[in-house]
Amino acid sequence: MDIVEIISKKQSGLELTDSEIGYVVAGYTEGVIPDYQMTAFLMAVYFKGMNDRESTTLTICMRDSGQVLNHERILGYKIDKHSTGGVGDKTTLILGPMAAALGIKFSKMSGRGLGHTGGTIDKLESIPGFRVNLSEEEFYKQVNEIGLAVVAQSGNLAPADKKIYALRDVTSTVASIPLIASSIMSKKLAANDDEIILDVKVGSGAFMKDLDEAEKLARLMVKIGRNAGKKVMAILTNMEQPLGATVGNALEVVESIETLKGKGPADIEALCCSICAYMLMDAKGVKSLDEAYDMARATLHDGSALNKFREFVKAQGGNDEVVDKYSLFQPAQQRIAYKAQSEGYLEKVDALEIGLAAGALGAGRHKLGDDVDHAVGIVVYRKCGDYVKKGDVILEVFSNGVGEVQCFEHLNNAIIIGKERKFKNLILKVIR
Repeated sequence: MDIVEIISKKQSGLELTDSEIGYVVAGYTEGVIPDYQMTAFLMAVYFKGMNDRESTTLTICMRDSGQVLNHERILGYKIDKHSTGGVGDKTTLILGPMAAALGIKFSKMSGRGLGHTGGTIDKLESIPGFRVNLSEEEFYKQVNEIGLAVVAQSGNLAPADKKIYALRDVTSTVASIPLIASSIMSKKLAANDDEIILDVKVGSGAFMKDLDEAEKLARLMVKIGRNAGKKVMAILTNMEQPLGATVGNALEVVESIETLKGKGPADIEALCCSICAYMLMDAKGVKSLDEAYDMARATLHDGSALNKFREFVKAQGGNDEVVDKYSLFQPAQQRIAYKAQSEGYLEKVDALEIGLAAGALGAGRHKLGDDVDHAVGIVVYRKCGDYVKKGDVILEVFSNGVGEVQCFEHLNNAIIIGKERKFKNLILKVIR
């Protein structure tokens, strides 16, 4: 095959064959196709798009570029949850123990964050002693025994995606729905669970800012998964303001534990219970969504999900005493209150600006290899629609003395106080 002809064909808006797409993915992964030709191909896809069949083929080829896990070794119904990323999104830390407490196998490979805040793996690494790297044997054994494992993503999973994404990142071809969908789904399909639940974030703090575009992405990912023989559903959720109250690695783990104790913020509890309810309907055959929701919520108030979290932390080498002694987390050196400058309703608590504020403190990384400060971050005490008086504390900054000026510049942009009381729906749409 001729890569130049394939590029020209896609530039003309024509449909590529399965073999042509396979040739491009294999050729680039193996180093036969150089960066400059792959860039031209990605630009052609960016401008001309791909249909559902092409997107599915691209995903499958990327999946098959590396290891596909043998999850038949895990007994029971296996579900993975993937979030497209947001500010204060600690859902996995709560949802995993909830699912395991209800007899659902929650096996997840996750990543470190590249951006303003840490990823799930960064959050877990704030727990003293926690191991994010397990052998395959340890992984399967742990999921079978306690129903739950969350580990760092293997470099052998979808290596084509890793190489292609790095090129997309420097050629301004990231924002293409077929390329986004194939990147996400190639890794999810390589993990080989029975079901995949996609939490597609929408809003200022999300990758997808527009609801219509987010829905297009969600529907394509669901279709790709089903074409590959998997059960997939997507939940579109609001990311105009941070999820929960905390933004920052250790802070988010503490909030997760509080939620598992039945004392978490209403929005994070509602989201986790909603996702878990859909899991119960598919994995356990619960007929009513309301009944499934109540079953999920019960795990947060009867201690069963908290006990699973203890087991999970201990199984992966972490100090499970953190559940009762938050002082075991690395503390920040100082706490600085951010107060309301006027009286009125909080019309905006902008997720992106708060994420950037946390990033300025060191909660995230700007490039691979950067260190993450697990102690720093922001606690959001008030949400959109709340009434505040001048001098009321809206936020609190947990700092180690780095980036405070930039942090407060972002916070000034994040908070808008006005006369109108505005509320944000958390769950925007469900695609099954």
